[in-house]
Amino acid sequence: MNKAKALTITYLTKATYASLNGSDKEVDNISSIKKIRKNDGKEYPYCSSQAVRRALREQLAVMGFKLSEGMAGEKEKGAATTKCEPQTYIDDDLFGFMNASADTIKRTSPVRVSPLVALTPYLGELDFATNYMSVSSGGNPNIFETEIHSGYYCGTILIELDRVGEKATGDKYELKLDNEQKAERVLALIDAVQNLWTVGRQSRFLSDISPKLVCASLMSVKNPIFMESIRVDDNDNIEVELIKNTISDFERQVIDYAIGERKGFFNKDTDEFMTLGDCFEKVRGWVRDTYSNK
Repeated sequence: MNKAKALTITYLTKATYASLNGSDKEVDNISSIKKIRKNDGKEYPYCSSQAVRRALREQLAVMGFKLSEGMAGEKEKGAATTKCEPQTYIDDDLFGFMNASADTIKRTSPVRVSPLVALTPYLGELDFATNYMSVSSGGNPNIFETEIHSGYYCGTILIELDRVGEKATGDKYELKLDNEQKAERVLALIDAVQNLWTVGRQSRFLSDISPKLVCASLMSVKNPIFMESIRVDDNDNIEVELIKNTISDFERQVIDYAIGERKGFFNKDTDEFMTLGDCFEKVRGWVRDTYSNK
């Protein structure tokens, strides 16, 4: 599998009662969620790629990896950065960094992440709540509302396998991992994806955004082929033909693929799809084989 250049995972999840990602307030007492207006004129909620990347980072920390600490920028009003030490820190390696000091140091992330976008539009639902914290100090209860949404969300992650643990010529940082270390970091990321859990707005809106359907492919090129290929019909059935056609269309570039679903989750199980657990195990096997054969 030396020709493997990338691993792409497109995943589908469902949020029954969620406010995944906050947006700018449109009204003082309403907490909005991020939304995008599509060409059908409807607004679709999304969880930003920054939020997804933060969620992956937090899972890596939960799994015992030490993360690169945030540091204030050296210049006045300069952007905060990490320690910029990818040899030591898994998140600096996988997610990249930039330190715009006098001698700029940057690493482009080998892990590309799309926003987690809803497949169903926002219907205007609001959660009504009251904050009584100010009452004890003589104030009035603070009444507020939060936008909420229920529906399927789809996201994509692409991992440049040939760039993990490696630096390009001229990069001004230390990074040279052996194949075992590279595999360890990518396998940890796969575990984080399988157990994806957003860290924002979970105190009142606990949501499970871990994958319920996964379309994964080991690629000889860098192309997130399944990114626009997952759809769910009005009866909660996956549109299987679109996924099959995608695999067929990119047959020359697909080294291997795996489609997994949470059995019993959707209206009807698909016989051609493996279980979600088996799918992730197959993906982990690709990672081990890719780095063991280099």
